[in-house]
Amino acid sequence: MMKNLLFSFSFVLVTLNSFSQEFIPYYDSVVGQCSQTNITTNLTAYEALGLKRRGTSSLQNTLNWLKDKYLAFGYTASQIQEDSYTYSGSPAVCKNLIVTKVGTVYPNTYIIVCGHYDSIGGTGTNDNGSGLVSILETARLLQNIPTEYSIKFINFSGEEDGLFGSKHYVSAVVNGTTPKMDIRLVINIDEVGGVAGLDNNTLTCERDTNNAPSTNNAQSSIMTNQLINCVGLYSPLNTELSYAYASDYMSFQSNNEIITGLFETNETTHKHTNSDLLINMDPVYNFNVAKALIGATMHFSVAATSTLTTTEYEQTKQVSFYPSPAKDTLNINLGSIKEIKYSFTIYDMNGKEVLKKEIEDANLIESIPLNGLPKAMYLAVLQTDTQRITKKIIIE
Repeated sequence: MMKNLLFSFSFVLVTLNSFSQEFIPYYDSVVGQCSQTNITTNLTAYEALGLKRRGTSSLQNTLNWLKDKYLAFGYTASQIQEDSYTYSGSPAVCKNLIVTKVGTVYPNTYIIVCGHYDSIGGTGTNDNGSGLVSILETARLLQNIPTEYSIKFINFSGEEDGLFGSKHYVSAVVNGTTPKMDIRLVINIDEVGGVAGLDNNTLTCERDTNNAPSTNNAQSSIMTNQLINCVGLYSPLNTELSYAYASDYMSFQSNNEIITGLFETNETTHKHTNSDLLINMDPVYNFNVAKALIGATMHFSVAATSTLTTTEYEQTKQVSFYPSPAKDTLNINLGSIKEIKYSFTIYDMNGKEVLKKEIEDANLIESIPLNGLPKAMYLAVLQTDTQRITKKIIIE
């Protein structure tokens, strides 16, 4: 991505959105757990993986590194998916990596937090290791915090060759889902590492200004204004307002999704070269960007606002049964349970077993037909070798 024009946001802030966002102390306490050590260590590790182009071992090694990071954060294998594709006549198989965190109120509506992990001309430590490490810190800190909306943390490949990874994902997954995937917002993070030796105190927030289509431009402006507010509430950075351009969110934009994004205001001169290295970046700035992203993701996903709610969420291993009330089908979200074999039983209020299913090799979400069970309240039990989760459900 290349930016050559910025717009001051000061005179449009009120016109874009008239309400003010509240500072939420719990969100700030989570943002305060963002680690400068993690940012710098992960940038160093990403840089050491080398040039990440299609068909290279470095690209696959970076994918493996990312998977290991998410697993270490507590995400399970069932929450992590690989999306494979080829492009431009090359036989090389590339992969997007998707980590899904299921929402507690709107499980079928998604906040997408994305950035690309491939590079061109060099290691790509700023473009886009800086975005990746910001996403990693956000995923780490939100792993055990309930959010009303589902979140997909997506690491795209193929961006540098023409947004091929995100184009494939939108075509094959977003539009290939029945019904089509419901996306509340796409937040793209691309090149947010700053420039060594400069005063990197401003972050560019990007809105949709495109004409093809333009349907969601107004909503993108509203969301971007909220993003600007989040940067001010949860980081020390100032903001500039600019336009969305030439990064993975454009694949979603052309699909008529609502987009916003983050980009460095002091733009590196080292992108796409072998000097795109940590030594030419400002890791403290990258750390502050990550703080802004954490606060914004909590805001847009409507995260819990207290440790009490988070504790209750963890006690049930993030498992949920939805919708409730249910009609013909009940969905089981396996949450953070690592086992992929379990039994699912429904009891009536007299303790009589009315339905039982044995699930082998479980996906993150399993759908259970309710087989015409009468309208009533029931007790649903998910049982593994080590876990027993019990919740009340309603069938209407």
